[in-house]
Amino acid sequence: MNPTKSFTSSRLYTLLGSTRKARIISASALLLAVCAFGAAGVAPLAPDASDLPVKSVSQTLELPNLGAQITALEHDDQKFVHEEKVRAGDTLAALLTRLGVDDAAAANFIKTDKIARGVMLLKAGKRVQAQTAEDGRLQWLRATVSEGKDSAVKNILVSRKGDNFVATEVAAQLERRVEMHARNITSTLFAATDSSSDGTRLPDTISAQIVEMFSTNIDFRSDLKRGDHFNVVYETFWQDGEMVRVGRILAGEFTNRGTTYQSVWFEDPASKQGGGYYSFDGKSLKKAFLKSPLEFSRISSGFSMRVHPISGNWKQHKGVDFAAPTGTPIRASGDGVVDSVGVQGGYGNMVVLQHWANYSTAYAHMSRFAPGMKKGMKVSQGDIIGYVGTTGWSTGAHLHYEFRVNKQATDPMSLNVQAQAPLTAAELSRFRMVSADMMHRFTLLRPNGAALAAR
Repeated sequence: MNPTKSFTSSRLYTLLGSTRKARIISASALLLAVCAFGAAGVAPLAPDASDLPVKSVSQTLELPNLGAQITALEHDDQKFVHEEKVRAGDTLAALLTRLGVDDAAAANFIKTDKIARGVMLLKAGKRVQAQTAEDGRLQWLRATVSEGKDSAVKNILVSRKGDNFVATEVAAQLERRVEMHARNITSTLFAATDSSSDGTRLPDTISAQIVEMFSTNIDFRSDLKRGDHFNVVYETFWQDGEMVRVGRILAGEFTNRGTTYQSVWFEDPASKQGGGYYSFDGKSLKKAFLKSPLEFSRISSGFSMRVHPISGNWKQHKGVDFAAPTGTPIRASGDGVVDSVGVQGGYGNMVVLQHWANYSTAYAHMSRFAPGMKKGMKVSQGDIIGYVGTTGWSTGAHLHYEFRVNKQATDPMSLNVQAQAPLTAAELSRFRMVSADMMHRFTLLRPNGAALAAR
């Protein structure tokens, strides 16, 4: 037996497999490979490089002057761009140092220039960018300034012009976003806005707007109960991926002790009111009087309404006492005119407001009056008229509040006076388009998308 033939047969047997089916498949694959190889084998080949004539070329090349290039780099005025966030307690010097700015002239310009001084008013967390030369001289500095909820956002740019500086400000081009959040009350409103399962903290300005929206129905110092909950839709404004301003609440829904209150913002140039919060049936939520005349804040949120320890219950006391820290702002509960301001016996420092018809309100035991308060002065609902104290017959800091009809004390909690007329038919048609969108958003925020009838 030919050993070569035996080896070849054995090799093919191994390659093609032991079963008939495997040998057929493998043989087919092998045949295709051979065909492909054969096709490649007949293709024309390029001439071998060893068969070509060799030609030598000689040329002198000039090497680069590395020393000159290094020297040029060393003397080049390189630019560096830094970005930092303002920290709590920051001084201008500390901020500029972190930005890599070592430029006394620039620091002095920012302190003295009317526009550039806006950099020093930035709140903690705001971003500032600066470009410097290698020696720390400032080339330019940019910051974004927002003065309030409804104010325009401005970009302040400080630029070097030779040996001097110039500051300019332009309106920022902002991206508007709409955010939606749901929260449950476990203790206070601020505790609910500070934490959530998604880790999102609601801004304090949103908390303040929630209070403003529902303050004629809910006293956030005393009425909140564990298990209450709310949904809120509001706008934010962004620049270069940073939120620079919180806008207005567009719609809110608050369930307090089993009763749900809903509110949607409607702004219509054709409306006689211009803009305001309405229930989903188009009725204004602005009522004649606030449920609580005390401004709600983080400091006061832990205090609650109480009966005065000396005067006793409502009939004997002829008013409602609100315990609060000294200095808590007191708001006018409704539009009116200052009827009297001054010291009145056991009431201590006291302000009396005269409202329309025969309504009046009294605020006693103030630590001080708001600046400019005087008889005959007009005030609007929510205006600060004084501050909580313990003047007169008082054993602790609190506000004594009386609501009077024909100068007789009446329970203010029993009033439900609407202060603004409902929308017209034309306004209501436009309003319904706005409210339908917000109602859809509320449905998305509720567990399982449950529907809820508007109030």
